[in-house]
Amino acid sequence: MLLNMIDHKIEVLGTIIFALAVLHTFLVGKIIHFSHRFPKGSSRRVLFHLIGEIEVVFGFWAAIFMVIFAILHGPTAVLNFQDGIHFTEPIFVFCIMVVAATRPVMWAARQLIEILGVGVRRIFRIQDVHADLSVALILGPLAGSLITEPAAMTVTALILNSMIQKSSQRLMYPILAVLFVNISIGGALTNFAAPPILMVAGTWGWDTAYVFTNFGWKSMLAVTLNTLLFVFFFRKEISENMTGLRSVSLEKAHLPLWIVVVHYLFLIGIIFSAHHPNTAMGIFLLFLGLATVTKQFQDQLRLKESLLVAFFLAGIIMFGPFQKWWLQPLLSSLGDIPLYFGAAALTAVTDNAALTFLGAQVEGLGELSRYYLVAGAIAGGGLTIIANAPNAAGYSVLQNRFGEGLNPGRLFLTALIPTLIAIACLGFAPQF
Repeated sequence: MLLNMIDHKIEVLGTIIFALAVLHTFLVGKIIHFSHRFPKGSSRRVLFHLIGEIEVVFGFWAAIFMVIFAILHGPTAVLNFQDGIHFTEPIFVFCIMVVAATRPVMWAARQLIEILGVGVRRIFRIQDVHADLSVALILGPLAGSLITEPAAMTVTALILNSMIQKSSQRLMYPILAVLFVNISIGGALTNFAAPPILMVAGTWGWDTAYVFTNFGWKSMLAVTLNTLLFVFFFRKEISENMTGLRSVSLEKAHLPLWIVVVHYLFLIGIIFSAHHPNTAMGIFLLFLGLATVTKQFQDQLRLKESLLVAFFLAGIIMFGPFQKWWLQPLLSSLGDIPLYFGAAALTAVTDNAALTFLGAQVEGLGELSRYYLVAGAIAGGGLTIIANAPNAAGYSVLQNRFGEGLNPGRLFLTALIPTLIAIACLGFAPQF
C-alpha cells in the first residue's frame, strides 16, 4: 500500500494541511485584493497575486506539505510516496484542454450548436441567444459521456465565453453553477467518461448499459431541467449580457475540412489513450507538430491555462491518499440515504472521483449503497471548484469574467439549487 511506510500522524497532518488549502480557496479573492496594496511589479504584489490564483492553491500547499513530510520522515519517504502516485488525470486534462480549445475543434462544435439552436428557436419561438445557450448547456455536458467530461467542459466553457458580452456577476455565478453541475452529471450516460463512475466501474462490474439504465436518463432529465429553469428565470439578464452564436466571429480564415477532421482524430486519440499517459503525451506532441505547421488556422494554444489546471489537479491528487483514514470509516458507517446526501456534501471538499475510489475499497457495500455513493458524488460535483476535476478547466476559461476572482462561498450557494435538482432526479433509486 502507498502509505504503509507512513504513520498516522502524517496522515492527520496531511488532512489538516488539506483543510487549510480548502480554506485558502475561499480567501483567494481577498488575497488578490490585498495584493493591490503594493506597487505594481513589486515582489510582494507578485507573490500575493500568485497565491491568490485558485489554480495554484493546492499545488502550493502540497509543496509545503512535502517539505514537512521530508523533514519528519526523510527525502526517501517523500520520493517513495511520489513514485506511488499516478498523475494520469492531470496529464490527460492538460492534453485534452489544449486540443479541445483549438479553433478547428471549436468551429465544428459551434456550427453544430448553432444549427440545433436555429431549430429550437423556430420550434419554441424564442430569441437566438436563449436557444443557443439552452443547446450549449444541454448538448455540451451530455457530450461529455462520449468525449469525456474535461473535453466537454473546455468546449462548452469556450462557447459560453464567446457568447458573453458583459460580465454581470449576477449572471456569471448562475452560469458557472449550472455548467459545473451539468458537466458533473452529464458524463453519467456511459461507464468511461465521468471520473467518479470510472473509478468504480471495473471494481463493481458496471458496464455502459448498467450506467445508462440506472444513471443516464435521470442525468439527462436533471441537465435539461437545470438548463431550462436557468434560461427562464435569467432570460432578461441573458438578453442584456449575452449574444447568439450567429453574432460571434467563428474564425479568421477559411478552415479546410481536412484540418477539422485531423484535429478531431487527435482529440479522439487522446480520449482513447486517457488512461495511458505515455501514449496520450506522445499523441499530444504529434499534435503540437501539426499545430505548428498549420498555424495560419490556429489561435494561440491554451498551454499556460491548461498547465495551471493540471497543476491544480496534481495538488489535489497528492493530498488524496492522506484522507483515507477518515473517509473510509465514515462512508462505511452511513446508511443508504445518509450516504447519498453525505456523498453529495463530502464531494464539495473532496474530489468526487477520490470519494468514489475510496468508497470502492469499503467491503460489504450493498448494490443500493453503491448507487447512492456514486449518485451523491456526481450530484454534488458542481458545489465547488474542487468537487469535480473538470471544474478547474471550466473556471480557467471563464476566470476573466469574475473581476477580483471567484468567490467560492457565492458559487456554493448559487450551485445549491441545480444541485438539489440533480439530487432529486438521481434520488429515484433503482430496483436491484
